Amino acid sequence: MVIEHILTVFAALLGVIAGSFLNVVILRLPDPDQSIVFPASHCPRCSAPLHWYENIPIVSYIVLRGKCNHCCGAISPQYPVVELTMGLLAAALIAKFGLSIVFFCLFLFSGALLAIIVIDIHHQIIPDAISLPGIVAGLLFSLVSPSLSWQSSLIGIVAGGGILYAVAALYLMLRKIDGMGGGDIKLLAMIGAWLGWQSLPFVIFTSSLSGSIVGLIAMRYQKKGGRTRIPFGPFLSIAALVFMFFSETIQFYFQLYLAGQWP
Repeated sequence: MVIEHILTVFAALLGVIAGSFLNVVILRLPDPDQSIVFPASHCPRCSAPLHWYENIPIVSYIVLRGKCNHCCGAISPQYPVVELTMGLLAAALIAKFGLSIVFFCLFLFSGALLAIIVIDIHHQIIPDAISLPGIVAGLLFSLVSPSLSWQSSLIGIVAGGGILYAVAALYLMLRKIDGMGGGDIKLLAMIGAWLGWQSLPFVIFTSSLSGSIVGLIAMRYQKKGGRTRIPFGPFLSIAALVFMFFSETIQFYFQLYLAGQWP
């Protein structure tokens, strides 16, 4: 029990630190002129370099009361939210998978999805620099995963990308406008690579349903009608995270439904 608590704390701290790096990725990756490595962390407003004690995840934000210590400009609450979210995801992963290669692999997958969620919300893009290497990494993960075969991963890549590509092509043919970006297609291929083709029915259904609900609400408040656009990547990513943690339960009830034994 004590060891489990220690591992949970270790995972949470690792997640919070990774979340701090994800904030750099989220801020800089959409800009092709910026590097995620150089320069060192600095205030996005006044560009003043941050001291080490100003760059402690979550703690520094609280101590500085959400303001830059140099220009007193407001610091976005996104920074501690991303750090805390990644810490919670890491703690949940260690609780489910233990200290194993699966934990570390899915830790990377979760970080990639979290970065995609925030970037897509802000810029409505899903960087190829995340999704394309993510597809390859997912296929490699299937070689070490005890529950995911490489065949399932490969089918997940082809089916995941193929399904959304077909939907996008059909929408373009009928409406003469793009209804889905290529980033979403590559993201679902990445999800299929990491979680297998078995995840796709749940991920597609859940993301489509939640995206439709949010889209209808956005249409009402934005007053743009059919021109309302919302990023689909966050819904795909959140559905993938849910499946990752609850795949056994989801597939159990799905099998009951197919067998006509739904309670």
